[in-house]
Amino acid sequence: MSIEQETTPSSEDTLKLVNDSPEAEQDEEARQRKKIKKKAYRRYLREQELIPYQAELIKMQKYLEESKRRMIILFEGRDASGKGGTIRRVTRYMNEKHYRVVALGKPTEYEKTEWFFQKYVRQFPRGGEVVLFDRSWYNRAMVEPVFGFCTEEEYKNFNRGVTGFEKDLVRQNTILVKLYFSVTKEEQARRFERRKTDPLRQWKLSEVDVQAQERWDDFTNVKYKMLKKTHTTHAPWKIIRSNNKHQARLNAMKVILNSVPYDREDSEVDFVPDPEIVVSGSRELETMEAQRLRSGKFQG
Repeated sequence: MSIEQETTPSSEDTLKLVNDSPEAEQDEEARQRKKIKKKAYRRYLREQELIPYQAELIKMQKYLEESKRRMIILFEGRDASGKGGTIRRVTRYMNEKHYRVVALGKPTEYEKTEWFFQKYVRQFPRGGEVVLFDRSWYNRAMVEPVFGFCTEEEYKNFNRGVTGFEKDLVRQNTILVKLYFSVTKEEQARRFERRKTDPLRQWKLSEVDVQAQERWDDFTNVKYKMLKKTHTTHAPWKIIRSNNKHQARLNAMKVILNSVPYDREDSEVDFVPDPEIVVSGSRELETMEAQRLRSGKFQG
């Protein structure tokens, strides 16, 4: 082999030199900047699409304040199903004097001796106020039985009493909206993985979250029982398909707005929920029962 052959760089070496060059680094930085800008612009467009509905929520609040009506919105669903992000968008421009977000921790020793609903009743709205529960008394129907945080007798007592409790609330002029955010197992796993690696989201990851995938079928079974026992004409469930976070937020707002008889002045705003995103509790039950007939178990 000649000296010239020995010193001539191979095609791989040439490619490496090109990729390591300042020009290549600049090109990569430019591509990353372009990608970030494109992502930020998409996010901007999504947030802009929510603004007309956020404006309507302010009008809804005004109606509640003037009529002195009370409103309770329950946000339920599996971990990482999008409840918190939706609550933040719903309340972003609302009058802070007339709404509260309630996320109660595990009961104290004193609260364990009380009537189960008592700690929730303490948080109920006054006339003209909206209270949004980030998880509610339905912990007793979902999380607690799966993880053994309540006895079988406590679980049964809840199911026997909750429909009458809610019927009394509605009878006494409280607007009650029950939203269940439904995410697929694959999407939940993807969101958990992101929480592990994203320093801005790591605080969201808990031991209960880690077990959520392992106990997927257990949660599905109690979800079915909950809908079967507590989807009623006076307090129906609305299921929000939340794999697409933006569509879940947008359609949850529509459901909330449609629950209140306030005057609507903007005829250009579309208040009709997407039937692929918003599903009634009865339709969800039918879907789950069909899944069980086909595969021998519930899927969602």
